[in-house]
Amino acid sequence: ADYAVIPIENSSAGAVSSNYDLLIRHDNVIVAEICIPVRHMLLGLPGASLGDVRSVDSQPQALLQCSEYLNGRPEWRQISVENTAVAARKIIEDRDRSQAAVASQSAGRLYGLQILAPGINHNRENATRFLILSRNHVYCRDARKVSLCFELPHRSGTLYNMLGNLIYNGVNMRMIESRPIVGRNWEYRFFVDVEGNLSDPSIQNAIKAMSEEAANLKILGNY
Repeated sequence: ADYAVIPIENSSAGAVSSNYDLLIRHDNVIVAEICIPVRHMLLGLPGASLGDVRSVDSQPQALLQCSEYLNGRPEWRQISVENTAVAARKIIEDRDRSQAAVASQSAGRLYGLQILAPGINHNRENATRFLILSRNHVYCRDARKVSLCFELPHRSGTLYNMLGNLIYNGVNMRMIESRPIVGRNWEYRFFVDVEGNLSDPSIQNAIKAMSEEAANLKILGNY
């Protein structure tokens, strides 16, 4: 495939933490991002009703985004699966009227499922930010966001000093996220999004200074 698309952040449920780990594990770069509004449906087999439901399958983030609706029905068992499309496909394959899925309307159309309840996510402004990845290290000339990842020595003040390089160069930070480093207890890897382009002198100066202080630093993309 030329590109891959992964969810990275939801406006209600927060970061998709495991996908941050994937950005490090594989040598791909971010070439674009897109935010898509989320409207989850409760889907079931044709002819099924809410009274038939005993279990609900979906991706953990989707279950969390619909927790107010689902937790109001404690008799329903919530089951985590790989993603919402897998949940929808499982319902049609199992042919069990007691199973329902939380997924999109398009997934329901694809697998021939019936909408048992529309728009069950509690945040009506809910949206998910997706990253578009490429194995080719390409950057858009008019890109306005740079994503970085770095590790720091486990000493007092290292993160403060690291972020000071952004302040000193007038670079605006849009996001910071941390993930534990496997095999190194209580040490963390930081992911940062900043405004700018790799051709900007301020960005170049900031990254150069940060790379000198970091245990290691990786540019994840400019898009």
